[in-house]
Amino acid sequence: MEFFLTSLFSLFSIVDPPGAIPVYVSLTGDRPKAERDKIALHASLYFLLIMFSFFLAGSYILHFFGISVHALRIAGGMALMFSGFGLMSGSLAKRRGFDKEAEKQVHERTDIAFSPMAMPMLSGPGSISYLITQFNQHNSWEERIAIMASIVAVGFLVWVSLRVAPLLFRVFGVGGLNAIARIMGFIVIAIGVQFIVDGMVHLVGEMNR
Repeated sequence: MEFFLTSLFSLFSIVDPPGAIPVYVSLTGDRPKAERDKIALHASLYFLLIMFSFFLAGSYILHFFGISVHALRIAGGMALMFSGFGLMSGSLAKRRGFDKEAEKQVHERTDIAFSPMAMPMLSGPGSISYLITQFNQHNSWEERIAIMASIVAVGFLVWVSLRVAPLLFRVFGVGGLNAIARIMGFIVIAIGVQFIVDGMVHLVGEMNR
């Protein structure tokens, strides 16, 4: 249970569903509630599909490109730090590739559940590298099942956050959501630093053998 809660909190901080609320509200504000609820459901399902795909197939991707898990830890740590700084600066959407030009293109679409909501807003390089690293770092299927359970839990929280996004946006406002994002950003940066340290220690240890 402790491992599950640790994985859940870490993944939730990296994904940061509250951080996606302003973008979601701006893109769906003129749509009927039934359509907004449908988009929220589809976005969470796409999120789960993306996360499970990279978690289960991540090691094969590493072997295909000849990337060691230690190199991934370092690269993943850098991606997490980048995301964390984006959260703390309040520019996460822009840092994940959702700029004004992307927003203009999105407004012309009818389905925004997969892009930009599921990817890149919710499923970014940080969460993907985190899950691939976790799969390779924990060989026990008991631990891997706990991680998969945390993915499902975060997917549920994503769905809940998007369903009540207009209410949360009215209650917290942009300032409140940014304050939450900054707290999560600090945690994500710490996770990223730990990934880099672990990767460097194991990489240097292998070189000295």
